[in-house]
Amino acid sequence: MPERYDLHCHSTASDGSLSPTDLVRRAKDRGVTALALTDHDTTTGLAEAGQAAQANGIRLIKGIELSSHWQGKCLHIVGLGIDPQYPPLAEASHQLQNVRLQRAEKIADKLAKKHIMGAYEAVMAIAGDGMVTRSHFADFLVKQNHVSSHQEAFDRYLGKGKPAYCNTVWADMELAIDWIVQSGGVAVLAHPLRYALTASWLGKLLFAFKALGGQAIEVVTGQYNPDEINRLAYFANRFGLAGSAGSDFHTPENPWIELGRLAPLPKNVKPVWELPLIRPD
Repeated sequence: MPERYDLHCHSTASDGSLSPTDLVRRAKDRGVTALALTDHDTTTGLAEAGQAAQANGIRLIKGIELSSHWQGKCLHIVGLGIDPQYPPLAEASHQLQNVRLQRAEKIADKLAKKHIMGAYEAVMAIAGDGMVTRSHFADFLVKQNHVSSHQEAFDRYLGKGKPAYCNTVWADMELAIDWIVQSGGVAVLAHPLRYALTASWLGKLLFAFKALGGQAIEVVTGQYNPDEINRLAYFANRFGLAGSAGSDFHTPENPWIELGRLAPLPKNVKPVWELPLIRPD
């Protein structure tokens, strides 16, 4: 049976709705043979996911999705094949959790000014032991009937320039890449088209990303259409970067994004899973 990779997904350790165990079981049921758990700024779900992967006969690639800054823009860098015990990466994860808690307090304060009360306590309960993200606030706004969907929550309150948006200072992209690479992993630029960059700016970003040690970009995601995939295949080859494929799965409630439901990586792109540093457990 051919390998089926899904190298970007989230559990309850950050803003996913499934536990690491249930996430692995769902991936197995949908034909995924190699899965990377890449929770936002944390590796706390990896131990449980590793046990579940072993029990279900699926290969786990240890991962993380780090929040970073470049040229005033927030970027997400996926680390694949990392060592979660690498001290600088572990410390960075701890510090990023503090940043997220501080941001959560500010978002809740801004929502309170819009007469939406109790947000902080609610999102902390929703997040549990996981990282607090804006998706938790979107969940709260939907459940309290302030909005009808996650997208409306971001469009009305949480997106950039909206009343509850907080400009957060994340780690420089150089640091995020270094934490991943020095831990033994591969740095992958997540969902490159989400940042709404012109072709010129995307080229500048990829040039800087590779110069700092980045090795791959996500060419295939759960949302990209064939034209977008071909566009990213072109950029991958132009800058000598490998291509990754990941659903960015968060919840079964979104029928459009599913574990393992991915278009094939274009044949002219080197797969990230062929790089020597990717070592599934």
